[in-house]
Amino acid sequence: MESKSSDIKTVGVIGAGRMGMPIIGHLKNHGFKVLVSDLNTGKYGEIESKGGVVKDVPALSRESDVILVCVGYDAEVRELLGSAGDITSHAKQGAIVAILSTVHPKTVKELADKVRGNGIEVIDSTICRGGRAADDGTLLSFVGGDKAVVDKITPVLSAYSSDVVHSGALGTAQVAKASNNLILWACLVANHEGLALASRYGVDVDALRKALMTSTAVNGALGNWGKQSMAWADDDMEIVSEMARDCGIALPQTGMVREICRSLKPKRYELDKYGV
Repeated sequence: MESKSSDIKTVGVIGAGRMGMPIIGHLKNHGFKVLVSDLNTGKYGEIESKGGVVKDVPALSRESDVILVCVGYDAEVRELLGSAGDITSHAKQGAIVAILSTVHPKTVKELADKVRGNGIEVIDSTICRGGRAADDGTLLSFVGGDKAVVDKITPVLSAYSSDVVHSGALGTAQVAKASNNLILWACLVANHEGLALASRYGVDVDALRKALMTSTAVNGALGNWGKQSMAWADDDMEIVSEMARDCGIALPQTGMVREICRSLKPKRYELDKYGV
């Protein structure tokens, strides 16, 4: 399949993790040349099998029209886009950097301000729906930034997303993702409590869960019951809590959900152990 954008030919992906790795293959299948940087040399074979070309970050930045940042943590994003960062120092004029990583919206705004003088456009483009959607190319992408830039990069995002939503100004994609995550983890906790209570009373939990998916209790976490690792739950809720403090809003349930998730993670889906 040919690239849908005449302006964007080469896409760089920094971070070939659970989400970044399948994105590489989708981009290649949509006609983009895909350059990939990852510190784990053990991933290079898989990267190449998906059509990616392994490069270090400076080389990737010099050659890419669009750079997708898929690293795990705020500090890594700041290092790449800091005043002496590899992207900042080497990206070409007019390059678009999309931050897919889940970070605080103020991080996105601060870094965009720092690199704007280098002729680099920064947007945030968070992704939802999880690993299976990444494999299938059916992710939901929220995009925050100038509409002209968003329109230009949409063909890239559409290579791995069935839905692309312009959430508003720069940083709003991070807010949209934080809202998604807050609701996700709250639902997962509520699902455990509801099904644990039913289990104690001898209800057929599998039958109940399927029935609830047709009722007013339906939610994504219930549909994916048994498949959530909760790997990022605490980090997600930390960002939500910090955002709430920064804007002066009280989110009392958020603190409780975060604490429950910490204890729930090692025994998730073991209903006989919930609440005891």
